[in-house]
Amino acid sequence: MEFEPKWIAWEVTRRCNLKCVHCRSSSELEVKGHPDFSLDEAKRLLDDIASYAKPVVVLSGGEPLLREDVFDIAAYGTELGLRMCMATNGMLVTDEIAGKMKESGIKMVSLSLDGSTAEVHDNFRNVEGAFDGVMRAARIFRENGVGFLINSSFTKRNQEEIPKVYELAKKIGATAWYMFMIVPTGRGEEIMSELISKEDYEKLLNWHYDMEKEEHDILVRPTCAPSYYRVLRQRAKEEGGGFERRNLKFSTGGAKGCLAGQLICLIDVDGNVLPCSYFPKPAGNIREQSFREIWENSELFRDLRDFKSYKGRCGDCEYVSVCGGCRARAYAVSGDYMAEEPFCTHVPFKQKVRK
Repeated sequence: MEFEPKWIAWEVTRRCNLKCVHCRSSSELEVKGHPDFSLDEAKRLLDDIASYAKPVVVLSGGEPLLREDVFDIAAYGTELGLRMCMATNGMLVTDEIAGKMKESGIKMVSLSLDGSTAEVHDNFRNVEGAFDGVMRAARIFRENGVGFLINSSFTKRNQEEIPKVYELAKKIGATAWYMFMIVPTGRGEEIMSELISKEDYEKLLNWHYDMEKEEHDILVRPTCAPSYYRVLRQRAKEEGGGFERRNLKFSTGGAKGCLAGQLICLIDVDGNVLPCSYFPKPAGNIREQSFREIWENSELFRDLRDFKSYKGRCGDCEYVSVCGGCRARAYAVSGDYMAEEPFCTHVPFKQKVRK
């Protein structure tokens, strides 16, 4: 199967104990109109997925640890042969929680860290003590043998922190560090003016390339930054070689940019299947169709896999098959998910020739 689901983020609750400025689901502690589904329904969904594929399943939110039965869900997925992981902000992590993570078969945990100091991170997360929560969770995971990685999201307000956060992720024992370039969806729409500029975006991708060439202690990967795979090939060509990129075993793998609806998707708390965590348009609903039916037959997913139909510079680009542009960012900015990536500076060879 060319487009096999490798990684599924699953919003097991929309409730959250933080109010992050960029939250895709605008989560709060009490969310009206989006109730948690039952444990029985959760098991039916896992049965449905496991009958078709064996992807990584990331229990996400909101804050998944607000669900008392989250480890029952994780254990059931583990029994079905799925690689169960979890994304948490760390505030609720204790030694007991770490033990339950191991018992339920959770293979990897992601922590969000958006600043190298409490001042920066807590400002981004809108709750005092959030930074200390991440540091405490990292220590507990180290002491209990729970593998974890760090996800870091950046806008203009914290982009100067990027090298510092990368170094801190290594210092606290993370297995990997993922540099996320914000996609303006959910509460993130309110910070559209804070998105990193095209020019700085390009500079950061080149910084990441130089850093990654020398990095041997931690796995690193830009996320929601498909242009990196264009930059990687351009730089490697200029240098007459390149370097071997290591793949995280719980990752989607492969050197490919936007994977939305191609290798990854999100299932939200209402049962909608979305192309990725930042793409608000559903391809279908698992309460109405099987996961396989949505994955293989939805018009939205078929569109996203039709690279020849991409528009603008993405449609003309020689790197479209390895980059593809961020479909969620295109949709957020233009209203057309097939439009060109709005934060890319590259002029395709075809367009240069036409001039």
